[in-house]
Amino acid sequence: MSRPALVYDIDYDVDFQGHIFPVEKYRQTYDRLVSSGVIEFVDVVKPSPATRDDLLLVHEPRYVMDFMESAHTLRMLSSELPVADDIRDFFLLTTGGSITAVREALARGVGINLGGGFHHAFPDHAEGFCYVNDIAVGIRRAKQDRLLRRALVVDCDVHQGNGTAVIFANDPDIFTFSIHQEHNYPVKQKSDLDIGLEDRTGDSEYLRHLRDVVPRLLDQHEPDLVFYVAGADTYEGDQLGGLSLTMDGLRERDELVIGEARGRGVGVAIAFAGGYSYRPQDVPEIHSATCRAAIEAG
Repeated sequence: MSRPALVYDIDYDVDFQGHIFPVEKYRQTYDRLVSSGVIEFVDVVKPSPATRDDLLLVHEPRYVMDFMESAHTLRMLSSELPVADDIRDFFLLTTGGSITAVREALARGVGINLGGGFHHAFPDHAEGFCYVNDIAVGIRRAKQDRLLRRALVVDCDVHQGNGTAVIFANDPDIFTFSIHQEHNYPVKQKSDLDIGLEDRTGDSEYLRHLRDVVPRLLDQHEPDLVFYVAGADTYEGDQLGGLSLTMDGLRERDELVIGEARGRGVGVAIAFAGGYSYRPQDVPEIHSATCRAAIEAG
């Protein structure tokens, strides 16, 4: 059996200039995997940055030009992050990480990008904390390379994957499923299936929905790949979230999504998306647990 691939580069650690997004979580998660010995059960793969041609598989040419030039245009300034060359390079590298995670998932069964999950980026503009929709780029690159035909996006971030929904709205080969807090950012778009949860929804109801939906979508859609957006911001202690999942609930969520896919022989690519806990150490703990669940599901 192939070992899971863990996609990471030290340059995932970039200065977000005091922004609330805890970019240091990538390094902290990697360090936790090393110190706990989990790293011995994966192959660490270093990504190459995404290219302009990769971005053009998803994003419109004028926006790609603005992004590559770090231009201060309305298409760029709709982001809530600074516009800077090192932040551009971070997004190119983490998008390359998702391209690599998809490719490795299709070859090995599991590919984990320690970054990525920037699901609010639209074809023609940035949004939220997202300049490039690495989820869509990873899937489109694999389709272009004829590595897959159909994919299922399972987005378990607390915020709806609105950019991903728009990108794949007219693509019958890519099914988008988002389970999120309804009364929270962003303005909602239409995924193929949306489950908008009430504030403070906890483990029981959340997991009940997943148990009902995930196996059914896998059986109906028969994807070659599941792209799992494993947001840590559904945790009860999150600053930007309003759901109430516990650490145990998050572990069950990961085991369910990854296990149902791997039990059917479907490859799983994973990206981490959000996580803004009041206790900063909670976020790498949650992401590390996702990695352990993926390794155990193999």
